Parts: sequence; structure tokens; C-alpha cells
Amino acid sequence: MTTPTSPAAVDPADLAGVFDRYARELLRYCTRRVGEQVAEDVVAETFLVAYEQRGRYDAGRGEVLPWLYGIATNLLRRHRRTEIRALRALARAGGGPRAAEGPAQRATDRVDAARVVGRLSAVLAKLPRRQRDVLMLYAVAELEYAEIADALRIPLGSVQSSLHRARVKVRAALAEGDAR
Repeated sequence: MTTPTSPAAVDPADLAGVFDRYARELLRYCTRRVGEQVAEDVVAETFLVAYEQRGRYDAGRGEVLPWLYGIATNLLRRHRRTEIRALRALARAGGGPRAAEGPAQRATDRVDAARVVGRLSAVLAKLPRRQRDVLMLYAVAELEYAEIADALRIPLGSVQSSLHRARVKVRAALAEGDAR
């Protein structure tokens, strides 16, 4: 969900103000996609690009945040290989380092959760770029459909169909895993 403000509340030319207001949300989104180290670089580059392109921002389109998510998503595409490698590694590891932590009493719950994360990561790695971008902006950044369309500069109908297709694939993969 975006921070409720009027479009004029944050001026894209005020780099410090924009950063203070939106850096945390962008970092959370990017970290979930490519990991902490790469995410920090992507967020920093996002604000640099936003400042350089501040003249292109149309205040009539609404909030600054969807515009920033669009820039970040475009930059993340450059890091696509890193993201896919991370998702595949999570799939192979069955959920990452957290799956191995904790006492034996909680091992069963952690293994089950790790399997779900592993299956989900594998499905995300296989999704077409647009479907993955739309799903991540919806699920991680919690943007509305119109905000996603604005961020990715695609029609609203494309957002809806991409999200639907991504959900179908994710549900099928999770159901397939439950059937095993």
C-alpha cells in the first residue's frame, strides 16, 4: 500500500525529501527480489535516475512512489540473472539458511515451510519477466493495479492478465507440491 499523500506533497526535485520518504519501501521491495547487497545499489541508482529524470515526472499521474517503483523495476531487470540465480538457489536449498535453524522440535514445521518456499522460488524463477514484475509489485510492494500499470508503463488490462497468469502458475506449482 502506498503512503497516503497528495501528489504535490513530495517534489521529485527534492532528492533528500523523496529519499527520506520512500527509500525504506523501495529497499524492502528490492531486497526481496535480489538480496540486500544488490538491493542497496539498486535503490541508490533508483534515486539517482529519478533525480536525473525529474523533469519527466508528471505530477498529474499521482504519487511519486509508483514512478519510483517503475524505475527500480527497470533497474532490477539488469539484475535479472542475479534474481533468478537467487530464486533457484532458494529452490535448491529448500528455503535458505532459516530452514536449518532452530531446535529439533520445530524441524518439521521448518522443513514444510522450506519446501513451500523452495517450490515458490522455483516457480518465480521460471515466470516470464512481466508476470514476475507484476506479481512482485503487487505482493511485495503492495501496489494497486493502476499503480503497477503506471510503474511499468503498461495497460491496466496487461497488469490484470499478467497477475492472473502468474497466480495460476504459482497455485498450480504449490498444489502440485501438496499432492506429493
